Amino acid sequence: MNNYYRIAKAIEFIKENFRSQPDLNEVAKNVYLSPHHFQRVFTEWAGVSPKKFLQFMSLDHAKNILNNHEATLSEAAFETGLSGTGRLHDLFVSIEGMTPGEYKNGGEDLNINFSFNESPFGTYLIASTPKGICNLQFIEDKNSAIENFKSQWFNATIKDSTDTNQNKVKRFFENDFSETEKIKLHLKGTEFQLKVWQALLNIPEGQLNSYIDIANKVCTVKASRAVGSAIGKNPVAYIIPCHRVIRKTGEFGEYRWGRTRKIAMIYRESNKFKKAV
Repeated sequence: MNNYYRIAKAIEFIKENFRSQPDLNEVAKNVYLSPHHFQRVFTEWAGVSPKKFLQFMSLDHAKNILNNHEATLSEAAFETGLSGTGRLHDLFVSIEGMTPGEYKNGGEDLNINFSFNESPFGTYLIASTPKGICNLQFIEDKNSAIENFKSQWFNATIKDSTDTNQNKVKRFFENDFSETEKIKLHLKGTEFQLKVWQALLNIPEGQLNSYIDIANKVCTVKASRAVGSAIGKNPVAYIIPCHRVIRKTGEFGEYRWGRTRKIAMIYRESNKFKKAV
């Protein structure tokens, strides 16, 4: 089993039992591992011990990041060299929106390759055209994922194959992403959706925005509901970091690929940033 799923189960248990402060033995028992093995697996995945993670698993953690988002966090990210490691993938991603014709005809005359890979956050399906990545989704069932994907691109020529664009994303997940590389995106969306997704790419790693923050950036605060809808239709998980958007109250909110996965992503990125600073 991918370690993410074990960690996800542990996160869910901690989240549901946070107030009782469960100890290592209790959490390990819930994921059917010995305390020693669980401690090792969790620490390797998260970079901190389960006890340390428990201390951060509260809404205050999200609120503090959100409240400080106008500070010098993004500047600090550059100054501490995060951009040099390729972790601020915002710098290396370019968007090329599809033509109206491609949008309407479901990818007619378009060749799309897809494959399955593993990441720190579970199994994902990734698909790409010659222009760039058009889909990345975390999955639980491969057959359902393929059927769902093909229904969106009903006129495209789709084949099970890996290409250069997909390999770049794989290296990115493996922390082996060169700053000289670019992950290009070929997205199917309305003009408004593309504008929202571009705003998401401008949220640095380790930082969170609210839906209202994004609405202010793309149009007006009154459009926060429309922004939420556009975020929910993000076709490229993690690379377009919709997981970095939470509610103004500091609550994490829902996530297209699972709320637990969103919490894991936010915490893991925040922990990396704190280590770098």
